Amino acid sequence: MPLHLQKTLDKALAEQPVAGAVAMVGNAETVLACAASGHADPATGKPMALDAIFQIASMTKAVTSVAALQLVERGLLSLDEPIDPVLPQLARPDLLTGFDPDGKPILQPASKPITLRHLLTHTSGLGYAFTSADMARAQGRVVPASIASITAPLMFEPGTDWLYGVSSDWVGLAVESASGQTLGAYMADHIFGPLAMHDTGFAVAPDKIGLRVPLLSRQDDALVPLPIEIGGGDAAEFHSGGGGLYSTAADYMRFLRMILNRGTLDGERIVSADTIATMARNQVGKMKAGRMESTVPLLASNHDLFPAMDCGWGLGFLINPEPGPDGRAAGSLAWAGLPNCYYWIDSASDLAGLLLMQFLPFGDEAALRVLAAVEAATYRAHS
Repeated sequence: MPLHLQKTLDKALAEQPVAGAVAMVGNAETVLACAASGHADPATGKPMALDAIFQIASMTKAVTSVAALQLVERGLLSLDEPIDPVLPQLARPDLLTGFDPDGKPILQPASKPITLRHLLTHTSGLGYAFTSADMARAQGRVVPASIASITAPLMFEPGTDWLYGVSSDWVGLAVESASGQTLGAYMADHIFGPLAMHDTGFAVAPDKIGLRVPLLSRQDDALVPLPIEIGGGDAAEFHSGGGGLYSTAADYMRFLRMILNRGTLDGERIVSADTIATMARNQVGKMKAGRMESTVPLLASNHDLFPAMDCGWGLGFLINPEPGPDGRAAGSLAWAGLPNCYYWIDSASDLAGLLLMQFLPFGDEAALRVLAAVEAATYRAHS
């Protein structure tokens, strides 16, 4: 059965209150289908285009994980040694145990050091202010995209629980420390250049600004402009390895296809096949990964992509232990970006898919229905 992705996306957007989207499906060998539908900017009526540039937010995390694991392969980073020599800011971390009557955090030294594996698996004890009310309270008021915004006491001892948060930003800073380059320069030299991801980076080229999709926010049943830079833009104190990249569907599909090809694409070896296998293996035991509770509803909804199963987490990816309801096989890899950007990598079926939208809150029900339609159509065509 052919994959009529354009028809599927058009129909989904006609039925859901979503302004516009780009979808793409590929396998190890090639891109199988792509589609753009709706409006990039509903205020001007500008149509969505296949080469549109999106803030991909936390889809950055997988790329940062690959960058760090390249350095592990080179012996410049260690997965299981304390991260202190590389990131002295994380040496001797404090553990939050409560708050005193005046609201001041009560802290005690953590009994375990933080490792790169903890950071890659979100088991470091660090959350986000919007995923942990206690972390937000302990941090107080901080400037977005500052080092202070990713600095906080631990919510639990490293390696004892799973909490989605700023760990990947610290992974990016570890890459900088070990490589001697900014994260953007390192990725350009070792990932984006070799993979021909020409429109991906921590800034949009001046001659490509017109391809950017404006960020929107769903408020009072309408999508309104929300002109913020998730990675901080020019005001950022660091390149956010957790959420700062801009990219296109075509570029990110090349990254996904590299994963499908066990670390290589078009003759360029990015990481070893053994590293890809490790990334795809559950690293968190029986911890329940992937469930996110939001303290800021305008930013993100409570989210659990697979509420009927206890998912694992590899070195950068969510792993569903059972087949998904819309077709993906057990053991597939996935994650997402805050403005309702989603991807999955299904090695068992030799399929990867992505859906890029650009509005908040994350986990919007309409966006998830569009994702389900794209995934279901992909597997109907593949069966």
